[in-house]
Amino acid sequence: MHLDRLITVLEAVAVAGRAVTAADVQQSTGLPRPTCYRLLQSLGAQRLLDEPEPGRYLVGARVVRLAMLGQTDADATRAATPVLRAAADHFGEAVFLSRFRNDGVEIIHVEAPRDAARSFVHPGLGFRPMHACSCSKVIAAFSEDGFRDRILAGPMRSFTPQTKQDPAALRAEFDAIRRAGFAECVEEIEVGVSSVAAPIRVGAIGATFSLGATGPIRRFSKTRRAEIGAALMEMAGQVSTALQVQQASAG
Repeated sequence: MHLDRLITVLEAVAVAGRAVTAADVQQSTGLPRPTCYRLLQSLGAQRLLDEPEPGRYLVGARVVRLAMLGQTDADATRAATPVLRAAADHFGEAVFLSRFRNDGVEIIHVEAPRDAARSFVHPGLGFRPMHACSCSKVIAAFSEDGFRDRILAGPMRSFTPQTKQDPAALRAEFDAIRRAGFAECVEEIEVGVSSVAAPIRVGAIGATFSLGATGPIRRFSKTRRAEIGAALMEMAGQVSTALQVQQASAG
């Protein structure tokens, strides 16, 4: 019964399409006013509702995050593919979409440049370590402190001599990623291979997806990585919009 009432209140706030008061919720649900206040406070404590101003409520960032995480790989790929294809041709490198899943990050789709004469590095699909790949490090950098702490406290395998395993160095890198807006991986997974990734964010919530490009280290100079990172940040915004539009259409 308590869960039913929580869902009723959450739905009442969601369908309003604007910030609502406890009185608004009480009127639309028929629940006793003290009950509405209590349920609104409970939902706010769990960040399922936000309070943009005292006494007014909107659907919270955590609900938006859950909706984004609930998108299937096929739906997310369909929304992001036009941007990924354009990026692959623009960079002349493989471009990939990754998503947060089960306390890890997985590459779910790759687009290659359509120039048949162009060589490129395919990053492969599947899970990536949180401490040593641009697509996962950028998601970790924009996540909650507790999640980063779990990464830094866990085992961190060395893949190459460039793999960072020192928690202090990684914490400093996460700070640098948030300042720059994108992450780099320079031969940390495979010698001779580099990658750059930007977070795909929705509003104030952390990144649930990331957009990356990978290529040989000889083409991914420091200057080139910075150029790609800046471009990926803009493209990630386009993917974020596409994902939200698709989510709204599905709803």
